[in-house]
Amino acid sequence: MRQFNRVARAGALCAALAAGAAQAAPDKVVIGDIDDMSGPYGDVIGAGGVEAIRMAIADFGGSVLGKPIDVLTADHQNKPDIGQQKFREWADTQGMTMTLGGSNTGVSLAMSAAAKEKKIPFFAIGAAGAQLTGKACNPYTIHYGYDTKALANGTAKTIVAEGGKSWFFITADYAFGKQLEADASDIVKAGGGSVVGDVRVPLGTSDFSSYLLQAQGSGAQVLGLSNAGADFSNSLKAASEFGLTKSMKPAALLVFLTDIRSVGLETAQGLILTDGWYWDLDDRTRAFAKRFYDKVKREPTMPQAAFYSATLTYLSAVKAAGTTDGDKVMDELHKMTINDAFTQNGTIRPDGLLLHDMYIMQVKTPAESKGEWDYYKLVKTMTGEEAYGKLSDSACPLVQK
Repeated sequence: MRQFNRVARAGALCAALAAGAAQAAPDKVVIGDIDDMSGPYGDVIGAGGVEAIRMAIADFGGSVLGKPIDVLTADHQNKPDIGQQKFREWADTQGMTMTLGGSNTGVSLAMSAAAKEKKIPFFAIGAAGAQLTGKACNPYTIHYGYDTKALANGTAKTIVAEGGKSWFFITADYAFGKQLEADASDIVKAGGGSVVGDVRVPLGTSDFSSYLLQAQGSGAQVLGLSNAGADFSNSLKAASEFGLTKSMKPAALLVFLTDIRSVGLETAQGLILTDGWYWDLDDRTRAFAKRFYDKVKREPTMPQAAFYSATLTYLSAVKAAGTTDGDKVMDELHKMTINDAFTQNGTIRPDGLLLHDMYIMQVKTPAESKGEWDYYKLVKTMTGEEAYGKLSDSACPLVQK
């Protein structure tokens, strides 16, 4: 009985501490950043994303509704259970009011489920899976930056139009890679092309030789790289070393600025890619990039710029709502038109998708590049609807048909 009483008292103490944390939450705004800090996507957002959050907080004035703003960071290690557990932990014990991050689609789906459970806004950035605002949508998740549909509508459609009709995919073997391949395959087939084969590759693979031999044996015109981060860099480097890029056109379905830096312009030149933001796009993006560079000593990636924008957007919604209550903040987010260093005239649709322009880019040759980070030239600007499709076509059950 004494042991039972001790357990009961301990349980009551834990409940009281949790309740105390929850009661303390209204006294501050707490932004959580749960992201890949050390794995294959670590360079894409990582520490630079944390700096972007802090830049946005400083630009907003350092507080909102008279409350201080705290930032929590964690590495999810590309494991959905870790990302979801950390989300719930911070919601229960740290008074978290908003979360950014993901990078990995599987992790983001798990965190999105936690966001629904805790009624806390979650900005999924870096994760591409379109199911986040499709069948898996919920009222508390905002997909901010890009998704697999936009990537396919940009890169795959452009390459098919140029004559790349037969494709072989090297695909990251988890939710993101599979959906990216599926969306690109739909575009290829709709354009009169065909998919002659594919191979699934574990996340974090360093040796792509056996997979490239399969691609080479397929006789396909296009090598569809349905991966990202270090996996993309390693696969493209290996394809170049194999001489495969001379007989097959590589299709870079998701590429970041840091990836191009990793492989070098000599290898990456001529690649067609789709991006949601580029540091040298216009005066607005260059001004933000200069400030970021002064702090981080490199140009920002598209998701890092999105971290800045999402933080500002969230704080603006809190100010407009007069509260950090998740439902009221989400209502304000859906009313907003977003104009900042990341996007112009951006809106958040009922399915949670940030609708904004997307850009088809081509990687410059070494001779065309004028500096260390001068990598892209603009091929075409796609409207948000052209890139993401119509809201009426969304598979999200929140969308009234």
